[in-house]
Amino acid sequence: MEEAEPSERSPLLNSGERGRAASSAFHGRRLACAAVLLAELLERVAFYGITSNLVLFLNGPPYGWEGAQASQALLLFMGITYLVSPFGGWLADALLGKFGTILLSMALYLLGMLAFPVIAAPHTRQGLCGDIPLFPVENCSSPAANATVAPCSQVGATRYCATATFVGLVLVGLGVGSVKANITPFGADQVKDRGPEATRRFFNWFYWSINLGAILSLGGIAYIQQNVSFVIGYSIPTVCIGISFMVFLCGQSFFITKPPDGSAFTDMFKILAYSCCSRKRHVEHSTNSEGQGVLQQPRKQSLFEMAKLSRGGPFREDKVEDVKALVKIIPVFLALIPYWTVYFQMQTTYVLQSLHLKIPEISNDTNSIHTFPAAWLTMFDAVLILILIPLKDKLVDPILKRNGLLPSSLKRIAVGMFFVMCSAFAAGLEFAYSAAPKSMQSAIMGLFFFFSGIGSFVGSGLLALVSIKEIGWMSNHTDFGNINGCQLNYYFFLLAAIQGATLLLFLIVSVKYDHQKSKINEVAANGRI
Repeated sequence: MEEAEPSERSPLLNSGERGRAASSAFHGRRLACAAVLLAELLERVAFYGITSNLVLFLNGPPYGWEGAQASQALLLFMGITYLVSPFGGWLADALLGKFGTILLSMALYLLGMLAFPVIAAPHTRQGLCGDIPLFPVENCSSPAANATVAPCSQVGATRYCATATFVGLVLVGLGVGSVKANITPFGADQVKDRGPEATRRFFNWFYWSINLGAILSLGGIAYIQQNVSFVIGYSIPTVCIGISFMVFLCGQSFFITKPPDGSAFTDMFKILAYSCCSRKRHVEHSTNSEGQGVLQQPRKQSLFEMAKLSRGGPFREDKVEDVKALVKIIPVFLALIPYWTVYFQMQTTYVLQSLHLKIPEISNDTNSIHTFPAAWLTMFDAVLILILIPLKDKLVDPILKRNGLLPSSLKRIAVGMFFVMCSAFAAGLEFAYSAAPKSMQSAIMGLFFFFSGIGSFVGSGLLALVSIKEIGWMSNHTDFGNINGCQLNYYFFLLAAIQGATLLLFLIVSVKYDHQKSKINEVAANGRI
């Protein structure tokens, strides 16, 4: 087992424990891993407690947002949570450390969560958002023949309580994004000295806990929100993030923590800026030399080579090589943007569509009738993952590994796309952590989520495009809240086409990346001979 760095604080293991540690990947670290997994589970309960029925919450009374407006609000929120991840990684690496950044982010998370029970409760909502705007009653389906104004022209024009809603969403988004960037590598740090097998198994169970939190939230909290009360339905996730904060705070005594030792993002941008400026000066110098009739033998070298100390630059060789490795991974993340565009539709347009399905009602002992929550339609992938990940971890992967058939992370992402399941996310996390150089793991994890956020913003823009009056696939702007007069089927066919094209693009990029990696490994092996 590797020795801990002098600045790294970790629980001490005696010699007997060290001997037993070899027989179990998690021996001596189970408590730390359990605390991370529990904190993440509760955080996911809170997250899905906000997102699962946000479209329904804003689309219904008294807020009266159009379906497309409510969907765009959720897509923008999802985009924020992922786009701020690199900043959260930088904050941890440069200033606060992962543990301190996660605690601060959870506190911000909790502050934003408190806004939603306040908005949902009538007596506090009026004080925060003002009186509900009243519009004249109009017959949207059959407007008068002599009407001079477009039918339902005022419906959806004013989004009630928009300011408070967006402030709450932004605060939660900032907290979620920063937690997301750090809790994954922080959890992996608890077992990193146990080898890649322990890291792989941790990521499997980490993603399992994410989906368990999703099922608890979608199965229980979504039901309460749609059938009982949004006040109670938003209070429970708020309590969950509070408990998650306390779990993480109490785990400080047995967590492996490291102080901030500089951000990889800072080094990356310095090397990129120096390399670009050096290349520009080199091109200008070559142009001037040619103009003076001086012949020079052209030298082909990488953009980053001039930043190395051996080439007269100010940066160490290993730092430059790390940045080069990171840049080679970025095309993989770019190829995943369309996948995320489709993925984030599950909690927006899918839920909106489910509101117009004939969903069976649930009878109970009282006279009130309950309905199956619309959010339950997005829960089936999480149920499958809860079943399949333990089988994969305990049965399938060991068999494949013994026979030398265990596929790489990139191939597992492609398989996940083929089955259009969220399992691609687990392989993506593992790829982002394992493919990155050691000094760049926080940076690459932040970039992984950053490009996911770009996919969410692309989805929001795509939704706005198909909602304009000339297209009208998502909103006909005449019958408020009703999508039956639209062409939503065209929109879903478009998403299916995007997913198919993404699979082909990703296969091309992943094969090229694996080929480049194999060539680099061969060169390194030949150099050691």
